[in-house]
Amino acid sequence: MKRAGEMGIHGRAPQRRPLFVATAAALALLASATAIAQESSPAGVEDRATELDTVVVTANKRVENVREVGASITLIGERQLENMAANSLSDYADYVPGLQVQDNGVPGLTAVSMRGIAAISSGATVASYLDEVPLGSSGLYQAANTLNLDLLPYDIERVEVTRGPQGTLYGAGAIGGLLKYVSREPDPVASEFRIGGGVSSVKKGGTGWNGRFGANLPLVDDRMAVRVGYAYNDLPGYTDSQHDGREDINGGTQSSARIAFGWSGDAFNLRLSAMRQELDFDDRASVALNPATGRQMFGEVVDQLWAPRPFSKDIDLYALTLDWDLGWADVVSATGWSDTKTVDQIDSTLQFGEITNLLLGLPEPGSSYARYSLDLEKFTQEFRLTSKSGGRFEWMLGAFYTKEDGVQGQHVWLGQRDGSPLPAPLDAMFGTAALLALPSSYKETALFANGSWRVTDRLKIDAGVRQARNDQTFSQDVTEGFLVELGSSPGSSSEDVFTWSLSPQFKLGDDTMLYARAATGYQPGGPNVALPGMPPSVDSSMLASYELGLKSQFADRRVQLDLAAFRIDWEDIQVGVQFEGIGGLVNGGEASSEGLELSALFRATDRLQLGLNGAYTRARVKNDFQSTVIPQDGFDVILNTGLAGDRMPYVPKLAWSATAEYYFDLPRGWNGSVGGAFRHVGDRVAGTSNRQQVVLADGTVLQDDITPPLDVGSYEALDLYARIGNGNWSVRTYVNNVADERGWSSMGRAESALTGEVVQLRAVPIQPRTWGVEFDYRF
Repeated sequence: MKRAGEMGIHGRAPQRRPLFVATAAALALLASATAIAQESSPAGVEDRATELDTVVVTANKRVENVREVGASITLIGERQLENMAANSLSDYADYVPGLQVQDNGVPGLTAVSMRGIAAISSGATVASYLDEVPLGSSGLYQAANTLNLDLLPYDIERVEVTRGPQGTLYGAGAIGGLLKYVSREPDPVASEFRIGGGVSSVKKGGTGWNGRFGANLPLVDDRMAVRVGYAYNDLPGYTDSQHDGREDINGGTQSSARIAFGWSGDAFNLRLSAMRQELDFDDRASVALNPATGRQMFGEVVDQLWAPRPFSKDIDLYALTLDWDLGWADVVSATGWSDTKTVDQIDSTLQFGEITNLLLGLPEPGSSYARYSLDLEKFTQEFRLTSKSGGRFEWMLGAFYTKEDGVQGQHVWLGQRDGSPLPAPLDAMFGTAALLALPSSYKETALFANGSWRVTDRLKIDAGVRQARNDQTFSQDVTEGFLVELGSSPGSSSEDVFTWSLSPQFKLGDDTMLYARAATGYQPGGPNVALPGMPPSVDSSMLASYELGLKSQFADRRVQLDLAAFRIDWEDIQVGVQFEGIGGLVNGGEASSEGLELSALFRATDRLQLGLNGAYTRARVKNDFQSTVIPQDGFDVILNTGLAGDRMPYVPKLAWSATAEYYFDLPRGWNGSVGGAFRHVGDRVAGTSNRQQVVLADGTVLQDDITPPLDVGSYEALDLYARIGNGNWSVRTYVNNVADERGWSSMGRAESALTGEVVQLRAVPIQPRTWGVEFDYRF
């Protein structure tokens, strides 16, 4: 069954006046330090380069200068992540053109899309990698659309965001783009030790703290090293529950531990790593809204809940990478094994609570929760044979294999409004509304090739192909309850998918490149749930993308400008269809997305750097999505979950951000910076139009209702930070969402499964104003 429209909560908390005073004092101190630096022109400033740095990426599975890659790529470095005090994807997504992150109330419960390719089915549209290893499910039954990889970004060198389909090199799920975390590697030469921590406070919420430790230790003759790291975050809550008076209910903890061994030989390199990340939250952030007016029903950041909504996610990852230099080429072997366990419980009282009074005859509605447990084991193996870089023709041949075994469990509980069981004998008969397991497996084998031909010193052509086959099994095993028919319904599917890419690139000058890119990508299909009206399987979603881009540096390389225009045609879109709280998938129809993206950096002086990012995206449904006919007693219910002209969910037409950072020097080897960023996210919609018709056997239409998507609205926010440090110490302070602006990250309807009445809207807000102070000591 499909999740009911549930999102999160908000609450109030003790005031943090002492922390606010400390933060304000630190900002004032840094501002005065900046004024001193402007007046004194400290030694060494004149030698600082004003041109922008050269940055390398690995998006094409070889190390390249990002300025020479014919694709739209944004990098977020370690220092940027620290300055923003980033704990999750939603903390920095607004600064990446074309990236949309739908926050569902806690880190790790996020939907990610790029360039309007929205996550509207249960499969992912953006591939997630940690170094050489893919994480997350490729199949349909591990909620990959809302459980994207959301790493606590500690000991991460950078995050690479590559927009547009990456099907030839990264395969399944990279239909919209690639999100790649690049960790810091063990260094066999230099020792490093790092310890840090901080405190944070949210307006009308609680106070949190964090701690971290990292070390790099060379071991054997500059050949071997080990790197270890650990980080722990106690995140403050800020939303309340109106029903039981709980405050700051969305607080929780994040922790991440990692160890990596590296061996560097004359012709052979090895890297072995292990990582564990844990997320543990008692509840999530959301607010109850009036469905007629859209206003908050019970006050600021307050929800109405009858059942707690805990969320936990544990990830264990083991990776082994071997790199062998053959002299004429390089062989790379990348092996990964991951075990991901997730528990996600939602309050389904508004959906199913009326069963107790309307069907069972009790005097009042009851309460209900739905608990989803998801276990996924994933093994991947990739081999690549790659030519040396720098030649006129560069090539890559590769093979990829993955095997995923997953089980999704669902338990829907029904009780009385106060949380106690139903009275006997109703408890034994109806206390468990549904208990089922959805075991599934996904196997894929792929061969791929990529080539780059430097036709002249100015003209280069990149091309790639990939042939993949996936085989899947699935079973719907219902053992108890009345919402879904009891029994086992197995299913299976197999499909072959071919993807390609072509990218000519022309250098207009030493620092200016014009490129075009045409590429395809796919989102795997698979066997479907066994419900009346649902097809036995769904096909892969396919898309074709066409992009024209410009990358340029000028004014003595002090200005960097990236422009891209794109058009995407998406076919056989997988769409979730829900009726009376139960849902499955169909191949809906077609959509298109077209837009413009801008990314600019300007090193105005050796002290001041300015940035501007923006995206205009027009993503719409091209035709009415395919109808789903659900037979009833004496009539049919016909559902459409998308109509021609609908906007794609959570895709703003316009989103932009502006950044500024000022660097200064202080006496005795100290230096620092102050910076800020303003972000604007335009209005969005939650979901697509839903049309429901009730048709008699003779064709008579008794009912024809169209429910438009919800208007999520727009928001703006200002973030400020400041830092001072020397070779060892670093102290940072920040204020995010300075003006405490209100806006929604996601929104959904909570409606009765029996009557269809929309009782409430539940919306997840952007985080209120948050203050924090951080320190790090390196030695």
